[in-house]
Amino acid sequence: MEFSPSDSEQDPLLLSNLKAKGGYGTLPFIVVDTFEKMASIGLMPNMILYLKSEYGLQNARAVNILFLWSSATNFMPIVGAFLCDSFVGRFRMVSYGSITSLLGMILLLLTTIQPRSPCHQVSESCRSPTTFEFLVLYTSFALMSFGSGGVRSSSIALAVDQLSKREKEEGILERFFNWYCLLSAGTTLIAMTFMVYIQDKLGWTVGFGVPVVLMVISVALFFSASPFYIKRKPKTNLFSGYAQVLVASYKNRLLQLPSQVNYELYHNEKEHMTQIPTEKLRFLNKACVIRNPMHDLTPDGRASDPWSL
Repeated sequence: MEFSPSDSEQDPLLLSNLKAKGGYGTLPFIVVDTFEKMASIGLMPNMILYLKSEYGLQNARAVNILFLWSSATNFMPIVGAFLCDSFVGRFRMVSYGSITSLLGMILLLLTTIQPRSPCHQVSESCRSPTTFEFLVLYTSFALMSFGSGGVRSSSIALAVDQLSKREKEEGILERFFNWYCLLSAGTTLIAMTFMVYIQDKLGWTVGFGVPVVLMVISVALFFSASPFYIKRKPKTNLFSGYAQVLVASYKNRLLQLPSQVNYELYHNEKEHMTQIPTEKLRFLNKACVIRNPMHDLTPDGRASDPWSL
């Protein structure tokens, strides 16, 4: 995920407002990532036992379910990073992800509350879970995977946004990453030992309830410092820019490019270094040809429709 330049550098009017927010004092409140990892990692080791004992699943099906859940959890941060940079923003992505993860954990906890009839020891027969019970279980896995994508893709970037340039030069950023790695390792160790022990000794309800309590605490801490966070606006993603160039080139496919290069004919953002399009892949140059300046450009010189210019 790329870190965009400070909004205060682009708009001096926001400088005084940004100085009143952020700072290393807000970093301890951004703990949703570590608590989310502790909760999700703590649920993984014994989940196959839960699926076999409570849902009567065979080893192969239980392993497949856990594999799909783990794969989705590790893949969703890629989707979350794209949505964060292009549409949502880091604060909102962490907010949505933390709430979604919490809902998934609560739903998983509810699957342990309804008592199930024990298996018959002679015939080894058990009551098969209903379709609704499986739907609740799969929905809880999906919500936790989506939530992980939102939290893990944006929490570190949100923390970096809180530090000013001076604080970064003073080494606070390096110390933050050191403590973050140490905290992540510690939470993983606790999740793989202490939380698994709770599930074995105190039962599934208490074992799955501890992650819910941890997420509630982390979400409460995160939102309690919301007024003090620096919240960057989302920037146009690189992939969105590629798509806009392709669409604009196709719309302007009937235009004839001039034989001589004329920089006034092409649209260019002020912050871009390149003033004249390259001669390679010239058909893409049609995406930045200005046909009608009054219609294609805004008063500040930007494209009125990025999908056409």
